Amino acid sequence: MKSIKIYAHVSATPEQFAQKLGGEVASTVDPECDVAIFAINPGAGIDGQTIELWRQFDEYQTPRMVLVTVLEGMEMDFDDAVLVANRVFDPVVTPFLVLHGESGDPIGTVSLADLSTMDYSTTPPTEGTCDEELAGLVKEFQEEYRDHIMEMEDGAFAAGILFPALPVNLANGLGIDLVKSYLDQLPGRG
Repeated sequence: MKSIKIYAHVSATPEQFAQKLGGEVASTVDPECDVAIFAINPGAGIDGQTIELWRQFDEYQTPRMVLVTVLEGMEMDFDDAVLVANRVFDPVVTPFLVLHGESGDPIGTVSLADLSTMDYSTTPPTEGTCDEELAGLVKEFQEEYRDHIMEMEDGAFAAGILFPALPVNLANGLGIDLVKSYLDQLPGRG
C-alpha cells in the first residue's frame, strides 16, 4: 500500500482528497511517504505554509503532484492555478486540460498526449476524441506539453522530477482516474 500525503489549505478540501485517494492529510513533511499531493483551490491561491512544505520536499526528491479543484461557478480556473503553481512551486506540467460544458461548468478533460477526451457529465464517463476545432484550440498547449515531456525519461514522475498538475472535481469525479493513473506509476511497497 502506498503512503499518500495530502497537503493543502483548508479551502482545497484536503480531507475529501485524502478520503477519495486513500491518503492522509499532513501538515509536516514525511520523507518516507511515496507521494506528496498538493491540492489547490484556485479561488484561494496557495498559502505560504503549503509553499514551504513543497520546498522542503526538494531535499528528498519525493514524487509530487498538484491537484487543482475545478468547480462550477469559480472565477479563477485551472489555467490560473497552474500559472501560480509554476511561480511558487517548481515548473509543473499539464498533461490534461479542462473541457467546459455549454453552461461553462467543467465537465471533462482532453489529453495533450493523444487528444483523447473524457466526458464526466455522463455515467459512466464517456471516452472520445477531439474534433478538429478543439484540436486546433489546444494545439499550442499540446506542443508545449510534448516539448516538456521529450526532455524527460519514462518514470520521471516516480523519480520526483516531473510534477503533473491535474484538474479534479470531486463532485462529478472529473480527474480522479487521472490522479490514480499517476499513483499507479509509483512502485509499491514490499
